[in-house]
Amino acid sequence: MQHTNPLLSPNDSVHKFITIGEIMLRLTAPNYEKIRMATSFEASYGGSEANIALALANLGVDSTFFTVVPDNSLGKSAVRMLRSNDVHCTPVILSTPEQTPTHRLGCYYLETGYGIRASKVIYDRKHSAITEFDFCSVDLSALLDGFTWLHLSGITPALAPSCKQLILDCLKIAREKGLTVSFDGNFRSTLWTWEEARDFCTECLPYVDVLLGIEPYHLWKDENDHSKGDRKDDIPFRPSYEQQDEIFQAFIARYPNLKCIARHVRYAHSGSENSLKAFMWYEGHTFESKLFTFNILDRVGGGDAFASGLIYAMMHGYKPMNMINFAVASSVIKHTIRGDANITDDASSIRNLMDMNYDIKR
Repeated sequence: MQHTNPLLSPNDSVHKFITIGEIMLRLTAPNYEKIRMATSFEASYGGSEANIALALANLGVDSTFFTVVPDNSLGKSAVRMLRSNDVHCTPVILSTPEQTPTHRLGCYYLETGYGIRASKVIYDRKHSAITEFDFCSVDLSALLDGFTWLHLSGITPALAPSCKQLILDCLKIAREKGLTVSFDGNFRSTLWTWEEARDFCTECLPYVDVLLGIEPYHLWKDENDHSKGDRKDDIPFRPSYEQQDEIFQAFIARYPNLKCIARHVRYAHSGSENSLKAFMWYEGHTFESKLFTFNILDRVGGGDAFASGLIYAMMHGYKPMNMINFAVASSVIKHTIRGDANITDDASSIRNLMDMNYDIKR
């Protein structure tokens, strides 16, 4: 008998999705406590790329995750969590102490904000298994065989030189194989400097089809005279439609390989209430989403939920305005879910939110 996953059977997308990155243990101080006050922590798992694989798998997309975790109970538990959410983990490497001498799973501590107090994250991920593994032993071409969509972020290359090379190699192989490539710059100031991030992420742009966010990248006013500055430095963090359109047009002129660019804009009224909207360039036009205002249960992973929502909408052929509104609604609904990932398992609930329909469903 041939075994299939019944949860994927309603999926009408031809895409097979794969993403590559680090998964970490997340330790959250309960009940909005500060870390220094906590006597216990709630354990879960997360990481940008893993969050996107989880979100898409819960929506019925055939999703695979590649990472390296130590061959111990923590590493196995992280993989088990992914599998329980229908993420394929066949390529995941359970490393030995000889392969990754420190033999650890990275982790981070979360202090959830409340009211006027913002959330706070403390990373403890140095020398994690993925940073110590030698990827020269991995056949990356074989790894990407059979997939139609690859998602990467600017977090993984910031972890170690070997991870940086891994991401570049995968981008080049994906381009040769004709995969759709999405990339989220996802700058993390604790991992590398702004200029380091801009230098590397700009190097990735020629291989990208779907760009999430407009930073950290160089978009020079004059390619021959960098002293004239970056085009993006002249626009505010919350731009007008005209300002955002101008930046999108500059990206497309410089990188005509880009098929879609999207970024969300956050308005933080307090640590507990935010508003979100987004801009997207697609098929020659810039689109602006609705503005959603909401209360926050858990903000971490909101950007990943936006990315997964956009990818899902593109895979399923949504019209442009529905694409960007679905992406924002995916992010908004994630803010009401504890944990790193948007584990919403029915696209209709996101579409209802997209249409600002809040009625009970029964």
